[in-house]
Amino acid sequence: MANVELRQIRKSYGNVAVIHGIDLEIRHGEFVVFVGPSGCGKSTLLRMIAGLEPITGGELQIDGKVVNDLPPRHRDIAMVFQDYALYPHKTLFDNMAFGLRLRKTPEAEIQQRVMDAAKLLKIDHMLERRPAALSGGQRQRVAIGRAIVRQPKVFLFDEPLSNLDAQLRGEMRSEIKKLHQRLGATIIYVTHDQVEAMTMADRIAVLSAGHKMQYDTPDAIYNRPAALFVAGFTGAPPMNLADCVLQGQAAAIGDLKIPLPADLATRGAQHTKLKFGIRPENLRLLREHDADVAIDAEVVLLEPLGAETLVTLQCGAAEMVARLPAQFRQAPGTPVTVYLNPAHFHLFDADSGAAV
Repeated sequence: MANVELRQIRKSYGNVAVIHGIDLEIRHGEFVVFVGPSGCGKSTLLRMIAGLEPITGGELQIDGKVVNDLPPRHRDIAMVFQDYALYPHKTLFDNMAFGLRLRKTPEAEIQQRVMDAAKLLKIDHMLERRPAALSGGQRQRVAIGRAIVRQPKVFLFDEPLSNLDAQLRGEMRSEIKKLHQRLGATIIYVTHDQVEAMTMADRIAVLSAGHKMQYDTPDAIYNRPAALFVAGFTGAPPMNLADCVLQGQAAAIGDLKIPLPADLATRGAQHTKLKFGIRPENLRLLREHDADVAIDAEVVLLEPLGAETLVTLQCGAAEMVARLPAQFRQAPGTPVTVYLNPAHFHLFDADSGAAV
């Protein structure tokens, strides 16, 4: 295990800057996920940690040692790629043992390490097979096993599940999380899937256009987003966001006025252009707290999902999505009353995107 520190890390291709001075500290044994949309710089950042991309500026430390100019083989890291990167002509055993043999590891130790990793990943019964005989999930297990046998200080995962179908992705997500719990390893994991990020990470770095938008626990990212981008990116469906203006202590969304908690209204009064936010699960059909705000709405669209129903509502000038019970079946055009808990209201500066 090792800690990893990024201090004002920058990356440019010619005159085009793609990573803009990112600071991060990843602690010993921590599972950290870099998440963001395609092109946000998360894989580039990971490749700089791995030594596969040169660093334009800043300082990268692994276990207290500056490694900016060290080649990948001297950084004591192991990387698992999206496309598995297995040798098709080698058996699974030889694929997993390949890196150890390059390092002149004694054969007895290679046998022990490969078997230990294979048992951990439940592939010890297929070590004489070749990659072509395996499913995508099995190939990914081999790629992970090849990293485990190295016993590196840091594991790097670059979108390892993106080639798998939805069910297998869910299974492998659980397996990787269990693996982390067993090994206690430092893991840095890149994904564009915010569900993966929320379910796997100890902490999440949300990236946008090469900038760090927020670095915090999954709970804080979801419930206390520091920026408009984070609020709109996390959650499925994401937070409802609507342009609003303050009128006294209320957020006015067209003709709809939503009373705000006093402290939120005070902070909001310092900003000219605002966006109001609330998560879909915080629009309810029943009043659950004395402070709940009732608003009139109209059903626009139903999306039954079995265990729940997503309902698009016209709330004044804004459309909002509510996560409602599965049995909700009011037809489009039906007027309904929904209740909002002010404890879950958010305001963002519409220009800077910062949380108020």
